[in-house]
Amino acid sequence: MDKSRRKELKAEYKEIKTYMGVYQILNKANGKIYVDSCPNLKNKWLTLQAQLEMGMFANFQLQKDWNELGAEAFDYEVLEKKDAGEVTDKRWEAKQMKKPWLEKLQPYGDKGYNRLK
Repeated sequence: MDKSRRKELKAEYKEIKTYMGVYQILNKANGKIYVDSCPNLKNKWLTLQAQLEMGMFANFQLQKDWNELGAEAFDYEVLEKKDAGEVTDKRWEAKQMKKPWLEKLQPYGDKGYNRLK
């Protein structure tokens, strides 16, 4: 690849917007939800599905339900997103975005998979 083409591709890559945000995974069978945030939502659902399919998801109860019910029993939804381009500390900002959603949805106990801290 020549240098001019490489430079062009780099410029195009820098122009691609990335979004940070809050998402939920809904168990359609029992209504339980899992709420989390991430600094880059691009392809997040694909990553989560891969972790769940390999049995490597961090939340034991959600992993257990996924294993029993299968992928078709779950939906993924972005609850809020924000352009990450101008944000300095994306992880911190994503965690701040998550707090009001946890308060609003209360995804604990019978309602969800999150744990109270």
